[in-house]
Amino acid sequence: MCSAGRAPPGPAPAGDLPPEWETDDERMAFLFSAFKQSRDVNSTEWDSKMAFWAGLVLARGRRRGAVRTCLRELQLGFERRGSVPLGLGTVLRELLRRGKMQRESDFMASVDSSWISWGVGVFILKPLKWTLSSVLGDSKVPEEEEILIFVELLQEKAEEVYRLYQNSALSSHPVVALSELRSLCADVCPDERTFYLLLLQLQKEKRVTILEQNGEKIVKFARGLHAKVSPMNDVDIGVYQLMQSEQLLSQKVESLSQEAEKCKEDARSACRAGKKQLALRYLKSKRRTERRIEELHSKLDAVQGILDRIYASQTDQMVFNAYQAGVGALKLSMKDITVEKAENLVDQIQELCDTQDEVAQTLAGVGINGLEMDTEELEEELDSLLQDSTKEPVDLPPVPQKPPNPTISDAELEAELEKLSLSDGDLAQKTPSASCEPKTALGLNL
Repeated sequence: MCSAGRAPPGPAPAGDLPPEWETDDERMAFLFSAFKQSRDVNSTEWDSKMAFWAGLVLARGRRRGAVRTCLRELQLGFERRGSVPLGLGTVLRELLRRGKMQRESDFMASVDSSWISWGVGVFILKPLKWTLSSVLGDSKVPEEEEILIFVELLQEKAEEVYRLYQNSALSSHPVVALSELRSLCADVCPDERTFYLLLLQLQKEKRVTILEQNGEKIVKFARGLHAKVSPMNDVDIGVYQLMQSEQLLSQKVESLSQEAEKCKEDARSACRAGKKQLALRYLKSKRRTERRIEELHSKLDAVQGILDRIYASQTDQMVFNAYQAGVGALKLSMKDITVEKAENLVDQIQELCDTQDEVAQTLAGVGINGLEMDTEELEEELDSLLQDSTKEPVDLPPVPQKPPNPTISDAELEAELEKLSLSDGDLAQKTPSASCEPKTALGLNL
């Protein structure tokens, strides 16, 4: 069975199936029937049936999150009222042709032959031992049992594993134990076989490389999302061993600390029970344990100091490479620049600036007609204009024909006065109360 070690999947939940699954028996009878041998017989029906099952198969894999499947598993998953789809084999072959699925054996063979060196312990376990023989061409796997991989889903999950590592504390160094990585990816990888397939995908993308060291498999990751992993070297292995030593020493210190605390409690209990000699032995054991802890702390500090120096040297190397690249780029950008050329350029710029100033001054002294005019002459013309403006006539009413105040003789004045007296007499008869006022006024005016 292609999913050995796990319970065979039952029929798909009703919510994961199309509406016609339970309501349209005629339609489902057509879909469950086998494909015609040739698409040319009825291309419309052939394409309709293929689109239905191809979409359903891919959706099932994504919904379950399983990167592996096989024909028999799908037949059981799509069983309906005791019947299985007869055309699923044709559907899987079409998906293989389109590149949506891939045979597991072909996938592993396409990565690198070195997968056998670190993955053989996983891939030849019963009942999966046929996989290795299939890759090597020694046997023929039945179509129903042949493992197929959802290509896009495998790539997505491999990317998820890579990002999970990058965001974890393990990413402080590119080399990590395979067992630690497996624990980190437990939620992404439902089983160990899927975990190894994801690592193979990352190895195919040249984002990880795997090495077995002293019976333990270690994984080296590429630094950066788009970087390619470099081959594992002695420095990587040395740093990994130092990290393992640091972890073991820390665990030992923790264990000894608990042991020292226990000795202290035992000594207190023995003292309360009146067993003084026993309490002294516990205290001596506690002192020995504490001295051992101090020694381990000293060694742990030394290991951590070495690691810090290694990390610092790696950072220094990065800075050095950055400086080196910068120097190279600077040299390339200034290869055609010399001091003499720079001085010549400055002289040319100054000459152009002087020319521009001269042109500006010339343009500032040109009149409307392009003739040069003396500033003093312009000021004299302005003064004359101002003087002329003061001589302009004022807008007055027209001059009367006779002078406004002609010379009057005394006789004329007396005659005029007589007329006024007569007029005042007439007024006095009409208005007796005011008859004296004009006379008084006339008398004063005279």
